Amino acid sequence: MTLTINDTAMTSDQTAHTARQAPGHQNLWQVSWLPGRVLDRNSAITAMVLADHAREPDLNERHRLWSFIESWAAELGLTGSDALDQVSQPDAPGQQHDREGEQPDPEAGQ
Repeated sequence: MTLTINDTAMTSDQTAHTARQAPGHQNLWQVSWLPGRVLDRNSAITAMVLADHAREPDLNERHRLWSFIESWAAELGLTGSDALDQVSQPDAPGQQHDREGEQPDPEAGQ
């Protein structure tokens, strides 16, 4: 699992979710799976770590990572279950999950 973090964007090799610097706000971030919220940089990193781990198979209260999921989610004001539910929701209107530099594939109908 690799998070790529630069001055204006965060991406992952495990999820299509992204974090981007909020337009006009140097210190605020928007995370694709938390539409309508702005976060500080550290919280955006936490949100991306959660999205990264959400793909873990059989992720539930008995999973070895659950205490971490709960802790990261709590930093965002969520429960672990709520965070995983939100991460797994389809794209919110106006949210783009394209990675920086990638172009849509016209043959894929995108």
